[in-house]
Amino acid sequence: MSISTPKRRLTGALASAAVALGALAPLALGASTADAAPVTAKPAKPTKPAKPAKPGKPDKPGRYVPVQLLSFNDFHGNLEPPSGSSGRNTTGYTPADPKAPVAQTTDAGGAEYLATRLAQAREGHPQSLTVAAGDLIGASPLLSAAFHDEPAVESLNKLGLDVSAVGNHEFDEGYQELQRMARGGCLDDGAGEDNQDSCPAGTFAGADFDYLAANVRYAGTNETILPPYAVKQVGAAKIGFIGMTLEETPDIVTASGVAGLEFDDEVKAANALVPVLRKQGVNAVVVLIHQGGTPRQLQLGKDADGKPYSVAAPYDYTCAKGGALEDTSPILPIAKNLDPAIDMVVSGHTHNPYVCDVKDPAGQDRLVTSASSFGRLVTETNLTYDKASKDIVRASVEGANLQVTRDVPKDRAQTALIAKYKELVRPIASRVLGSIGADVTRTPTTSGESALGDLIADAQLADDSVVTGGDEPVIAFMNPGGIRADLTRDKQTYGEQVGEVTYGEAFDVQPFNNFLVSMTLTGQQVYDVLTQQVTGANAASRKVLQVSEGFEYRLGSAGPVDGSVTLDGEAIDKAATYRIVTNNFLADGGDGFPAFKGGTGIYYGGLDIDAFADYLEQNSPYTPATPDRILPAG
Repeated sequence: MSISTPKRRLTGALASAAVALGALAPLALGASTADAAPVTAKPAKPTKPAKPAKPGKPDKPGRYVPVQLLSFNDFHGNLEPPSGSSGRNTTGYTPADPKAPVAQTTDAGGAEYLATRLAQAREGHPQSLTVAAGDLIGASPLLSAAFHDEPAVESLNKLGLDVSAVGNHEFDEGYQELQRMARGGCLDDGAGEDNQDSCPAGTFAGADFDYLAANVRYAGTNETILPPYAVKQVGAAKIGFIGMTLEETPDIVTASGVAGLEFDDEVKAANALVPVLRKQGVNAVVVLIHQGGTPRQLQLGKDADGKPYSVAAPYDYTCAKGGALEDTSPILPIAKNLDPAIDMVVSGHTHNPYVCDVKDPAGQDRLVTSASSFGRLVTETNLTYDKASKDIVRASVEGANLQVTRDVPKDRAQTALIAKYKELVRPIASRVLGSIGADVTRTPTTSGESALGDLIADAQLADDSVVTGGDEPVIAFMNPGGIRADLTRDKQTYGEQVGEVTYGEAFDVQPFNNFLVSMTLTGQQVYDVLTQQVTGANAASRKVLQVSEGFEYRLGSAGPVDGSVTLDGEAIDKAATYRIVTNNFLADGGDGFPAFKGGTGIYYGGLDIDAFADYLEQNSPYTPATPDRILPAG
């Protein structure tokens, strides 16, 4: 494998190979990993839960302590109110037309409103803790991402966050950069010359809250990269928090960012820590985990043809109002097998809202929550702590999701923080790249192709940073999940003209700072890639890759129609070889595409956002064509 010199400084995505951060020692935040039982050990036997007391009839005055937990997840650096559907909660439906029920929504989210909502919720609750379940940073808007998400961490500090699990996006710039987020310090990244600028105001103190990673170890050791748990005391209540990301994190992040790490089974990692906490006199335990569930859709009735129709459940429907999680939800087998001594589970990752009871191994109900994403919701959980048993009275645990509406006063500290970074980001974000003649959107055709996907794939194919030895790629592949926003003509943030596209808008489309990678695939491997769009890990929910101009095929339920895959009008020869380009996430087999890992002659180029920005500059004004590269099989 060879690595070219990219057009931007390799600021973190290649972890130890690209950032001279040195080998960072484990952070002394919260508990020490030295006290923890080996994560590789067999899970501890389920401990017998303490007999719940009756909080309504205390046998000793002051024995019971009311505690409030406020939780959220998947903040993704959204300091400003998120736009579009990402900034709305669905509250219900008006089925005026059975074939097209109208969603009732409320605008929600934004750090200024989230801070106010948290402060309001804490009123009257002297024993209150605020916790999170990961993906607080990464895949962030440019306002935070331009500064390596330092603004997001500063915002979370001001929100009063106490403890959080890490999520998969915390590894977007490598685990060493995650450790810097926790401990503070600055990167020498050229003071914005490459569209990123660490410590623009001079310093970065790191997280005031505990970042936890109980199931992420340095390979071949029992040493976690961050503390596995933290113990928090509010009044007389002492509660242990175990934080974890999903075990599959290496499959959905850049391989270089997690090189040298091992990710353990979530249940084994958490259960092994229960006796560790018990030895410290901590019987009240809450798991913060970046893995989640999918609510079942809401059945609204039957359409004019007598067929049942369903829609996404409102934010408060699952499970309080009759909703339920899909049986295939990844969080369910975890929640069902965690030690009964664990009193509650705060989850995330799927960006869904739910507050549900799931039976633990002892047959007791255990609350499992998730607060959607982008700061649109906060879960309020109220519980009773028994000072005699030093445990949570399980029957007392009650939770509900609260909307973070925008009809409340803005928090002044958050407003000041946003204003500060909006001024600092202006030179980076306001640069006009070019213009578009019409909106370029992610809206897919029935075959899964979009105009914006076509544009991005064409930009990757045109990028010369992936050319090696004169060998130019002839096909580009882009994952649809990596396209995060539309390009619209009427969005003017910095006074630009209608239709002009700024770097900030381009970054909103591609916020991951992925590297472009060229490689050689056989024609058969090209077929394999296309087949994996609808099979294997993608059988239940297909992921249709966006492709570059000149590459066409017909997609059926089992993959591409044999013989329909063509390049510039010529059928792909399964025995021949083809040079292709994609991003490093797909090149590492991400999103369920292991066929890319069989590529040869791997060569790293520049960043995807640079290719996209360059293409817009060179092809302005750009007018999208009707997507016609992927056609249905019929």
